[in-house]
Amino acid sequence: MDAYGPEDRALFEAAATELYEEIVAKGGLSTQDPRITEGGTLHEAFELLRRLNLVNRDPATDSWLGVDPATVQSRVVAPLGQQGAELLVESSSWAKAFGVLDHSWRRASHSPSRGPITYVHEDGIDPFLAGLVADCEEEMLTAQPQTGRDPRKLALAALRDTNLLERGATIRTLYQHSARRSSVTHKYVAAVTERGAQVRTLDEFFNRMIVIDRRVAVIPSPEDLKVAVAVREPSVVAYLVDVFERSWERARPFTSSETSLMKDIAAEQRAMTLRMLIEGHSDPVSAKRLGVSPRTYAGYIADLKAEFEAETRFQLGYVIGQQGISGSEPNPGVEGDS
Repeated sequence: MDAYGPEDRALFEAAATELYEEIVAKGGLSTQDPRITEGGTLHEAFELLRRLNLVNRDPATDSWLGVDPATVQSRVVAPLGQQGAELLVESSSWAKAFGVLDHSWRRASHSPSRGPITYVHEDGIDPFLAGLVADCEEEMLTAQPQTGRDPRKLALAALRDTNLLERGATIRTLYQHSARRSSVTHKYVAAVTERGAQVRTLDEFFNRMIVIDRRVAVIPSPEDLKVAVAVREPSVVAYLVDVFERSWERARPFTSSETSLMKDIAAEQRAMTLRMLIEGHSDPVSAKRLGVSPRTYAGYIADLKAEFEAETRFQLGYVIGQQGISGSEPNPGVEGDS
């Protein structure tokens, strides 16, 4: 059997377990289910179940059936236990080897990466961020636009961030309101808030950002989204933290589902959609700024057409203009603040 590591376990806990439970509860899952086919939302989770031999195909019904997990567990867990002692010895050796490099690095004060700005490219971004988080001592601030985050990466982030919290650091994370629709994000939030993290949402937010101990901020490059920019200039980092704090004060607690709060969020998303229409943004741009899919954004537009009794988008724009709506008014269907 293949060896399975932390990434596989993270995916197993985040998505594969829920998929397995669905297969068992329903007595099977069609092989044609679009979620598990190539490119589907649960394709990776299903492939993990298949590699673990937790599902078998039934030719008679052309469906995938669940397998007793007790017959699989020992084949996965036992080899990991046998590797434990070897990994401890190997990790100690690697630590000594890196100690030599660390000494060389600290002597090389001319290194360009020690300046106020560092550019990190593509495959180097995730390891770079992992190193920063590993060095975090007090606080991590993160802003994450909700644009279809990879379930595997989010599961790994949950492992990384819970370890950080257990070391005594704090985490505050901002999402867009649309993140509340994601079951994967809900699992991440449950894992980190259980250990003391705070998570809030906004109608719209700036680009992705991570700030570690208020000494280094990582933001995307405006020219190329495959490039991350690490900023160590104290004045710039302080400015970005201030922007974060102002947005944090306006944001809504993720874990709250009070009726009044959900009405407020619905009103904010409605107002944001109106502003996108009034400002003349294209649907793809508007959807991105709201953090939703184009299909969901089209649903928002359809709701507005029904509300203003407009048959076409042109009529909708005309009615909005005639009524002098700016997108900052309270939703007439929502009660005032409570």
